[in-house]
Amino acid sequence: MRVTVDEDRCAGHGMCLTLCPEVFDLTDDGWAVAVPEDVPESVEAAARTAIENCPERAIREIN
Repeated sequence: MRVTVDEDRCAGHGMCLTLCPEVFDLTDDGWAVAVPEDVPESVEAAARTAIENCPERAIREIN
């Protein structure tokens, strides 16, 4: 599983970081990033929860 954050849609709520800190982080400017883009299998469920709960729908799974 891989994820990406659309920086144009992200509003910096930090919900993704709260739900899956193993994958998401915030930049110095407060915007979310996926680090790493390749999600470890052990946290895929948490990453999907973060995708589903992003208020701006800025996170998506990529192939």
